Amino acid sequence: MKVVSLSATYPYPSSLISITTVQRRHRHSLPAAIQPQNYPLEEHYQRKAKKYWDGFYKRHKNKFFKDRHYLEKDWGNYFSDDSCCPNGNPKVVLESHSEFREERVNAFVCNVVNDDLSRNVNPSSVDVVTLIFMLSAVSPKKMPLILQNIKAVLKPDGYILVRDYAIGDFAQVKLLDRNQMIGDSFYVRGDGTCSFYFSEDFLSTLFLEAGFSTVDINIHLKQIKNRSQDITMNRRWIRAIFNNVNKHLSLSCSNSRS
Repeated sequence: MKVVSLSATYPYPSSLISITTVQRRHRHSLPAAIQPQNYPLEEHYQRKAKKYWDGFYKRHKNKFFKDRHYLEKDWGNYFSDDSCCPNGNPKVVLESHSEFREERVNAFVCNVVNDDLSRNVNPSSVDVVTLIFMLSAVSPKKMPLILQNIKAVLKPDGYILVRDYAIGDFAQVKLLDRNQMIGDSFYVRGDGTCSFYFSEDFLSTLFLEAGFSTVDINIHLKQIKNRSQDITMNRRWIRAIFNNVNKHLSLSCSNSRS
């Protein structure tokens, strides 16, 4: 099985106490995708994104990210035991791993908005793509370009697995209070890196318009209490599974029914 991991992440802080719940909603129709307004700062920080993320990884290297076991906890049935998908900078984490073997893993860095993935990955060859805190680092205007890039290397019945920040997250509230919104649900942090916060409707519509069907989507809630600062943080993440729609198969089924 071939797996592609795309990742650019700024994970949540650790804590001692947590309470977790999950919200799942089923809809019969979806609204049109949000049409972003023109935000000059959004364009600025996206142009400088490489500079800010390079600075982030230079400071933290591969020590900032912890193994959250997302594959095992969220999507264990999609992977074999030897599947690997790090959070954080995948190339840095993979190549620093004691069991890393170049003949088994093709680790490379690319700008998934502009660089053609098929230069490093054969077209229609990937079973599963994981987007773990990756899409949120990109302007919503550019997300459709990423999905089309991925679609080119994904098998006709392949899957995309998403875990990312959800609207209403504690971090979003803090950024909003600090007047750091630079776009619709899009914010800049103090280090210059950016983060988008997803609603179920926005994410579902984004993938639907890119030619994917929604297998599952839900909001994951975790209440974290920081005793030392006497703060309760309501963290919210979105988890989703999308299936690549085989247009030829859909057309064939439609013709057979008619």
